[in-house]
Amino acid sequence: MPAFVVVIGHGPDLEAPEGAATLLRALGADVRTLDLWDEGASLFDDDGATARAIVIEAGERPDLAVAALRAVRKNEQLAEVPAIVAVSPRQIGRVEPASGFDDFIVMPCPPSELYARIKQLEWKRSEFATEERVKVGRIVVDRAAHEVLVDGRAIVLTAKEFALLAFLAHNRGRVFSRDSLLARVWGGRYEGGARTVDIHVRRLRMKLGDAFPLETLRGAGYKLRTPGDGGGEPPPRSAQPQKKRTK
Repeated sequence: MPAFVVVIGHGPDLEAPEGAATLLRALGADVRTLDLWDEGASLFDDDGATARAIVIEAGERPDLAVAALRAVRKNEQLAEVPAIVAVSPRQIGRVEPASGFDDFIVMPCPPSELYARIKQLEWKRSEFATEERVKVGRIVVDRAAHEVLVDGRAIVLTAKEFALLAFLAHNRGRVFSRDSLLARVWGGRYEGGARTVDIHVRRLRMKLGDAFPLETLRGAGYKLRTPGDGGGEPPPRSAQPQKKRTK
């Protein structure tokens, strides 16, 4: 399925020689442009193409870029596409981490740098599974190397924590009861109770943090959510804000 990069900006500046659209086309990328307040639906036609990234050229107005991103996110086909805001050197300090963008870049820049940022975001959002390696969001489980990475950082797990994570990752989207997980991960000869599963799940959540998309289904068991799943359970009690006691 073909994929393209969306470049959003002020109409007259979209085809500027040092603009994002021109830079990406020079590298052979399929680019579709959108004026700052145009509807995102106009980008899609009957070719079945999907958007691989959004680049919003903010220039001197990062605040307008935030508003434009919120507007374009209302389109279902662009709701989950990673987004980069391109700003001038003078506006770096105005780029807010909570603005909704996945990354930012200072313009003008070399074409290769902009393309590399897009590829990095695609990698972070990608999902794949082979017999030896599986990627779940920000987590990579390497069975051959017996290694787990989160955002490229190695996480130390015990043998059973690793086995449980690997099993859930390779069976993503399926619900497993505690008894089923005991049989599949610990083996039929294990004499411990289902509480063992809960303990190991708690440890994985502590070590992997919010990168671990595991859902607890009351009365059913556990499921590693797929990208399309919503919901999820609340954070552990220790991570929730404490209510003030009133006298």
